[in-house]
Amino acid sequence: MSSRLEELAWEPTPIGEVSLRRRRDPSTGLDIFEVKLGEEYLMSSLFTVAEIALADLALARLTRAGTPSSGWDVVVGGLGLGYTADAVLADAGVRELTVVDALEPVIRWHREELVPLGRRLANDPRCRLVHGDFFAMSRQSGFDPDAPDRRFDAVLVDIDHSPRHQLGAGSGDFYTVAGVRRLADHLNPGGVYGLWSNDPPDQDYVDVLTEVLTDVVAEVVTFWNPLQGRPATNTVYLAGVER
Repeated sequence: MSSRLEELAWEPTPIGEVSLRRRRDPSTGLDIFEVKLGEEYLMSSLFTVAEIALADLALARLTRAGTPSSGWDVVVGGLGLGYTADAVLADAGVRELTVVDALEPVIRWHREELVPLGRRLANDPRCRLVHGDFFAMSRQSGFDPDAPDRRFDAVLVDIDHSPRHQLGAGSGDFYTVAGVRRLADHLNPGGVYGLWSNDPPDQDYVDVLTEVLTDVVAEVVTFWNPLQGRPATNTVYLAGVER
């Protein structure tokens, strides 16, 4: 493939035009995949360290807490290019993964194997891709369309840029005390909530989480940004439900 940008797919959605692009990184010779919503970048395969860390840190917390690993049930809100979901499935303790995404084309790109991890995620019998509004589902009967009010061992979210910088108008109440209480109702005792954020740690959001959940931390994840030639950081929030 040449170094020019190649648009692999494009579709209108209720929240804007979503596109999948591929380009060759001239410094490494690797193909870089990018997902955009309108002019906003949602995901790039060039930056995946923090997305993977979201899964690794949350499941490590389940292990340290002594939560039985005979079969964890996990929800990931936001599919993107699939790096958080793939990291969840890499843990043998996971029995079932439900991935909820509001953008049907993104799910289809995985099933059609247009993205690097598509084949692995779509063919793993433990993984179910669900087209739905994660935030609306959190307010209602939960994340399993076939089992209302089902509880999970971990709920991991990578949708908005941060609690303060949201992609749409439908998620604001998720980051309030009332929203966290609703989320906690979908977690098993001893369960873990994790959230990826592009912003530095936000003490106001830590305080919100602390109102409802336990052992709240904001982990700074550092990785190399080759475009800027310097380290960059994301934040992973982690919190638990009492047993």
